[in-house]
Amino acid sequence: MKTPSVLISGASIAGPAVAYWLRRHGFAPTVVERAPALREGGQAVDFRGPVHMSVLRRMGVLDEIRRLRTDPGPLRVVDWRGEQVVALPAEFTGGEVEILRGDLARVLYDRTRNDMEYVFGDSIASMTETPDGVEVTFERGAPRTFDLVIGADGLHSNVRRLAFGPESRFVRPSGHHVAIFSAPDHLGLGRDTLLYNEPGRGVAAAGARDGVTAGVMCVFRAPGLEFDHRDMAQQKKIVLDEYAGAGWEVPRLLEAVPDATDFYFDSISLVHMDHCTRGRIALLGDAGYGATCGGMGAGMAVVAAYVLAGELAAARGDHRAAFPEYERLIRGFAKACQRVAGNAGSFLAPATRGAIRRRNLSYRMLTVGPLARVLDAMSTKAATSITLKDYAA
Repeated sequence: MKTPSVLISGASIAGPAVAYWLRRHGFAPTVVERAPALREGGQAVDFRGPVHMSVLRRMGVLDEIRRLRTDPGPLRVVDWRGEQVVALPAEFTGGEVEILRGDLARVLYDRTRNDMEYVFGDSIASMTETPDGVEVTFERGAPRTFDLVIGADGLHSNVRRLAFGPESRFVRPSGHHVAIFSAPDHLGLGRDTLLYNEPGRGVAAAGARDGVTAGVMCVFRAPGLEFDHRDMAQQKKIVLDEYAGAGWEVPRLLEAVPDATDFYFDSISLVHMDHCTRGRIALLGDAGYGATCGGMGAGMAVVAAYVLAGELAAARGDHRAAFPEYERLIRGFAKACQRVAGNAGSFLAPATRGAIRRRNLSYRMLTVGPLARVLDAMSTKAATSITLKDYAA
């Protein structure tokens, strides 16, 4: 029997995760990534609950993730003087284990790079499905034919655009935007994260392992804002303009923006699709049902990758049987994660001073006494809203 070949677009989290399981199940994966190399840095991502931890354990990467964990402290909301207003426990924002996105991508890449083909600095230009496979042309490489194609290439998925239609049909902006970059830690943050708000904008600064840098996240409300998601200079100017006149330590943190090499910017959006498979093509993670932030994207990606590869193995490579079952199993899980993500913008950047006060009051009430258990349940419910099958590898 011919070994089924699978082209995977995207080498961040979902792509290497599904490649790992496909290889375990006897497929021949090829991962293509537009960037010239793995993307380093990025925001912290977390895993929580028995479903996430089970998949990481089955992949054999849990110990390595724990070794590289960020070990975050509480999230402390502060006022313009830097005085604490309310604090949320580390488990609420950091789950059971938290790791920088770039470190996680490196762990997954190192686990898979010797068993499959990675192609960096290239991207899919076109796809033509035939009765026997998918004929793929690339921006730089020679044309090739694969049995299946998986789009694991994020919110602005190239595979989704080519196979399903323009991004505007599926990506729903929330009106909020997020910027992430590194800055010198002049605040002496240690393990803590500080969050400061003004109406419609917020800035969070988190201490890094090295003790000298801070991870900064800016979230602001700007409905209808248009930008080129590949024009970093334009994005940096937008952030500096949006935060002009901000108080607390914001001006000093933003001094790092012009020279930041790890700068990331995007709208906070959700992807809504009736189906994330078509013919021999499937979407995975953020490309098919994800969110920019707040939707436990890393956990969702590794769980969905396990399910997609497992269903393909159970169907002996027959996508006509595997893809509908993959969609059935993942649909409720993805929707639960998206419900969490839908609140990210308004939590991090409430629109008015009254909304800021109400958010602070509600979380102050949820961190004391019996109600603290409600806060813990809120943070883990979505992550456990799927029952995993045991796919023999």
